[in-house]
Amino acid sequence: METMPMFSPALARDLAALGRVTEGTSIESVLRGITTAVAVGVPGCAGGTVELRREERLMLAASHSDLIALVDHEQALGEGPSAEALATGRDVLLHDVLRDTRWPRYAATAVRHGVRSTLALPVRIDGAILLLGLYAVRPGVFSPGSAGPLSALLTEHLTVALANISDYDHVLTDAAQLQEALAGRSVIDQAKGIIMHASGCSAEAAFDELRRLSQHHQVKVADLARLLVTEHQSKHGGAVPEV
Repeated sequence: METMPMFSPALARDLAALGRVTEGTSIESVLRGITTAVAVGVPGCAGGTVELRREERLMLAASHSDLIALVDHEQALGEGPSAEALATGRDVLLHDVLRDTRWPRYAATAVRHGVRSTLALPVRIDGAILLLGLYAVRPGVFSPGSAGPLSALLTEHLTVALANISDYDHVLTDAAQLQEALAGRSVIDQAKGIIMHASGCSAEAAFDELRRLSQHHQVKVADLARLLVTEHQSKHGGAVPEV
């Protein structure tokens, strides 16, 4: 039986676009983007799923909610093309659900979801496995010989996308931590000013007093300082002495 080309030129463009990280980009949004891209860019493909796995599943996305149910049922059964792909590390083609005898329980579930042929591609990226599932409503849609180019395309673009997300997450985390540290230092300085104004002590002695009280009450210095500043503002109309 003649098979269609494995993917359209538009698929490479859509996958490349996933590597452009913006503020709303996450691993989950990239995985959803993959499923949408393959459903549109692989001729004959009616839907896609992708699992991010290390020792176990970390995340699952699908172009259609019915496919999530199918993948979950396959995992519960412990048989099917995705289970075989994970076990062997190789691409697994189910050419026709109604004629293939390898996984009868999976076949019955797939038919109930309108699936006639599937292709499972395990793609290894940075110590993880992205398990891509392609699903068609007709038999004989996918070609095992052309799965390699699709795997290579996915590996190329998704390595970049996930690396960019990792870098972006690190930048956001570092920025958030820096902002938190600066905010904490600011409120500590305000609390020191309150203590200095009340007792006439030095800045160093005021900080020692804050630290002593935090240890006594078993709270962080910044949290204690925040409570002190809040209480002072409520009593004095928001005015806080400068250090």
